[in-house]
Amino acid sequence: MSYVMPVLNEATHVRAAVESLLAQDFQGPFEVTLALGPSIDGTTELVEEMAAVDARIRVVPNDVGSTPAGLNIAIRASRYAVVIRVDAHSVLPPDYARIAVETLERTGADNVGGIMDARGISAFERAVARAYGTRIGLGGTPHHVGGAEGSAETVYLGCFRTESILNVGLFDEGVKRGQDWDLNRRLREAGGQVWFTPRLRVLYRPRPTLVQLARQMLSTGLWRGELARRYPAANGIRYFAPPAMVLGVAVGLLLGIGGLVQAAFGATPWLLLGLVVPAGYLLIVIIATIAVARPDGFRASLHFLVVLPCIHFCWGIGFVLGYLKLTTNITAHTGR
Repeated sequence: MSYVMPVLNEATHVRAAVESLLAQDFQGPFEVTLALGPSIDGTTELVEEMAAVDARIRVVPNDVGSTPAGLNIAIRASRYAVVIRVDAHSVLPPDYARIAVETLERTGADNVGGIMDARGISAFERAVARAYGTRIGLGGTPHHVGGAEGSAETVYLGCFRTESILNVGLFDEGVKRGQDWDLNRRLREAGGQVWFTPRLRVLYRPRPTLVQLARQMLSTGLWRGELARRYPAANGIRYFAPPAMVLGVAVGLLLGIGGLVQAAFGATPWLLLGLVVPAGYLLIVIIATIAVARPDGFRASLHFLVVLPCIHFCWGIGFVLGYLKLTTNITAHTGR
C-alpha cells in the first residue's frame, strides 16, 4: 500500500494527516510518500523530521510545487500495486485503507473513494464546512453530501490500482485543479470504473479565512471552466449553475442602475425590474442560512451569509474566466 501526498506550505496540517496514515488498521506493508514542494512556513523541516524517525515515511522533492506534479512524482516513486491519494488538509479514519482496498477488490473498480467530511473549528470554518456539505453550497455531488454506493463520475481523493493510473498517463500536470475529475474521466473512457462508497469518510479542514476561501474557489472555478471547455460532452448541467447565477445577478444590477438613471431623468424606471434577480438571490441566501446553518450557532450563521456568496461568486467568476481561455494568465495568482 502506497500513500501519496503532495505537500506545500502545510505546517499546520501535515502532521495530523501523516499520523492518520500511520494509525491505519490495514494489515500489510505500506509506505507514505510525501512530495515536498518549495515551502517557506517550516513544512520542509517538519516532514524531514517525521521521515527521520519513521522509515515508512519518504520525502521526494517536488520542485514544480503543483499538486498534480507532486502526485505524479510520489506515484512514480511508489512500490505497491495500490495507491491511496491523501491531501495534507485531510485526516483519514483508522479503517479507511482497509475498507478502500476491500471495496476495490469486491467491485473490480479502478478507483474507489468516498465523502469529503468537512469540519471546522472556528465559527468561520464551521460555516465553510456547512456550505461544503449542502446541496446549495458545492452542488450536491455524492462526495460532498453522500449517497448510495455505486459507479460515480468522480470521488474525493481515491484508492487507485497503480497499473490503471499508469496506463492512462497519471495526472495531467497542466491541470492545476480538477485533476482528479480529469483522471477519473480518462479512467472511465478507458473502460475502467470509478466507485463511490459512503463508508469512506475523510475529515477535511476547510480554509480558515475569507481571503483563502475566495482564492481556493476562484482557482477551482477557473479550472472547472477550463475543463468544461476542453471536454464539453463530459460536463453535467450543474457546473453551469454558478456562472449563470453570477451573470444573472450582474445583469440585474446593471439594469437596476439603469433604472435609477431613468428615475433621475424623470423617465419611467422600468429597468429597476432587473433588481428582482439580485434580490431573489439574496433571499435564497437568507433562507438557506436559516434552513441549514442554524445548528452551528449564531456566529457561524452570520459567517454563512458571507461564505455562501463567496463560494458561488468566486467559483462562478472563475468558471467564466476559465471557459474564456484565461486560465494560463490567471492561475499563477489564484493558487497552485
